[in-house]
Amino acid sequence: MVHRSELESHLNALLDTGRFRDYGPNGLQVEGRAEVRRLVSGVTASLALIEAAVEAGADALLVHHGLFWRGQDGRVTGWMRQRLARLLAHDINLYAYHLPLDAHPVLGNNARLGALLGWQADGRFGEQDLGVIGDAADTPSLAALQARVAERLGRTPLVVPGDGRPLRRIAWCTGGAQGYFEAAIAAGADAYLTGEISEPQAHLARETGVAFLACGHHATERYGAPAVGEAVARQFGLEHRFIEVPNPA
Repeated sequence: MVHRSELESHLNALLDTGRFRDYGPNGLQVEGRAEVRRLVSGVTASLALIEAAVEAGADALLVHHGLFWRGQDGRVTGWMRQRLARLLAHDINLYAYHLPLDAHPVLGNNARLGALLGWQADGRFGEQDLGVIGDAADTPSLAALQARVAERLGRTPLVVPGDGRPLRRIAWCTGGAQGYFEAAIAAGADAYLTGEISEPQAHLARETGVAFLACGHHATERYGAPAVGEAVARQFGLEHRFIEVPNPA
């Protein structure tokens, strides 16, 4: 058991929240009961995840994508009212960590995705050093890379091939990090993997010869929250459960 404020302080320190300029507040976003015994982790604070947390008897919910973002409409109506109403009615604390949960060198989304795919980061690039790069190891070709991603993430990536070069260095950044592609190229990547692709990246891949793989925003970011949840559960003797809410995005 742990008090909600002690849990927040521990998470803030673990994830080094003060280092980041983010798109919304990191930490406790919705206050629930004082004592936390049962923790549920998930990717996004959707109504489906909140309902599942209620069903699981959670005292706290730890997510990557919280409820509040810079520039959003501040009114509590519609879907926002529904989500908040369920959290407040069941006295559930909501903790959300965005960029800090991507960046943690061991428990973060980038680190856990790299471990899943068999890569070890040895360099960083991009805004706030969020992107990571490492040796391609045993995925020396684009075909091998595509096959490994499809097998281990459970979905076929959208691929814009490069120039067919051997893959010596692979860069990656989970989620919506297509804007880091040029920084990955400058860092020496032969292939870049992220969650999403926008129109300019296809042209850059063709013109620079560096392959681009869009592997799904959710599919690349479902690893950090359970890793952090498990770590704090061990620290404080909590019950912990990761709940997967499928998302094709």
